[in-house]
Amino acid sequence: MNALRVPKWTIALFVLPCLLLYVLLVFIPILVSFYSGLLDWNGIGTSEFIGLDNFKTMFTQDPVFWPSVGRTLLFALFSMAEIPIALFIAILISRFVRKPNFWVSSYFLPVILSVVVIGQLWKTIYNPASLGGMLNQVLISAGLKDWTREWISDPKVAIFSLFFVALWQYLGYHVLIQFTGIQNISADIYEAARIDGAEGLTADRYITLPMVLPIFKISIVLSVIGSLQSFDLIMVMTAGGPGHATDVISTHMYNMSFLSMKYGYGSALASFLVVECLVVTVLLNAVFRWLENKYA
Repeated sequence: MNALRVPKWTIALFVLPCLLLYVLLVFIPILVSFYSGLLDWNGIGTSEFIGLDNFKTMFTQDPVFWPSVGRTLLFALFSMAEIPIALFIAILISRFVRKPNFWVSSYFLPVILSVVVIGQLWKTIYNPASLGGMLNQVLISAGLKDWTREWISDPKVAIFSLFFVALWQYLGYHVLIQFTGIQNISADIYEAARIDGAEGLTADRYITLPMVLPIFKISIVLSVIGSLQSFDLIMVMTAGGPGHATDVISTHMYNMSFLSMKYGYGSALASFLVVECLVVTVLLNAVFRWLENKYA
């Protein structure tokens, strides 16, 4: 079969509109955000160039910044923990369920729900028992009254309550990705392995895991980058409270930019978030490149 030969200028012509759109909607706003981080500006009036003062304040004088960075990274770490669970569920569905599409779709349902709906639903679940909170009522019915908490009002547990909601919401998303990757593995490979005596967990270890590693990488990168940028669920459920206990970088950036009217400082926070996402992406790619070389 003859390969279709296309001139390079034709390829460039077709790529150019998307490239221009990307530059206009992504690259230029990032540069503008970096520049705005060098200004003392409320977003409306005149601005004053102050150089790196916003960044200096951010790193050395802002009491909310470093705890929000820690919670953001913790959010990303927890998000990675659900990927092996999603892979395990995908393996079980593909192996033991005759018509798996229904189950995969069921797991995916929370993903398509509005974040506002999910936030309000889980706020109701986390309510105190006196206000009809289902979780606390179940704990009391099970004789575990000492385990009851004000789940999103207690600074010690509020952020972990949000972690659980985020994991619940996006588990089905990663189950779908992993299930699709497993379905693309040829059944002939498993048949050949079964003849050689490798099946079950052994087949998963030496066949499934190495072959879905690129798909696993996609899930990890999407999950981590999405967690680093987490904003909507936190704003719906706690708005960063109580007492900044659930603030992450994106919510702190919003509060500084639009509530405190420190647009220049908020832009500095946004710049830090962009750099953080880039660094984490590079590190993840390096780790998976090493894994792919090891299992190639």
